[in-house]
Amino acid sequence: MRGRSTLGVDASRARAVDDGDENPSSSARVMAGSKKKSASKASNAAATAGGATKFEDIFEVIDRDPDGKKFDRVSRYMCRSEFDAELTIDVNVDAYPLGVGQRFSLALASTLSLDGSPEDDSFDQSGKPSLADGYEYVMYGKCYKKVEENAGGLTRASAYVSFGGLLMNLKADPKNLQEIEIDDRMYLLMRVV
Repeated sequence: MRGRSTLGVDASRARAVDDGDENPSSSARVMAGSKKKSASKASNAAATAGGATKFEDIFEVIDRDPDGKKFDRVSRYMCRSEFDAELTIDVNVDAYPLGVGQRFSLALASTLSLDGSPEDDSFDQSGKPSLADGYEYVMYGKCYKKVEENAGGLTRASAYVSFGGLLMNLKADPKNLQEIEIDDRMYLLMRVV
């Protein structure tokens, strides 16, 4: 685990969550066959996801690599939404580069099935429409930590998710993160708006 940076987790916990891959950018994949679609088509796909979407918001990139660049192909982005959600996320910049000031839509979903039905353990090669079709960058991971903090009378929830070593911390109002629990497996879906 040399050179790895952690986000709200000690090194032993990061090893337990990580899939053992020494290349943290390898867990993020741009979905093959995904095409850019208009925002209305993409939002229709998200709306028909049968309740599989656990969180959705639009973020703006505030800063890139605030603690310095740790990996050649991965950057850590600090982002904020219009609704005061804060996001710190590691992204494979070879596959999906973002710039400071750029806005993107982010969704967390338990399945890529449009009807919200759970997926089986095998990879679906049928090419049938999925939630990923409306997005440009998709990762799969697991929530390893969730906490609530009270600062100055304002309660905020933080969800920490590992995508095979690429980490995410999402801070928002607790009611917006109530569907995310520890050990939940989920997809992260992103597209530039």
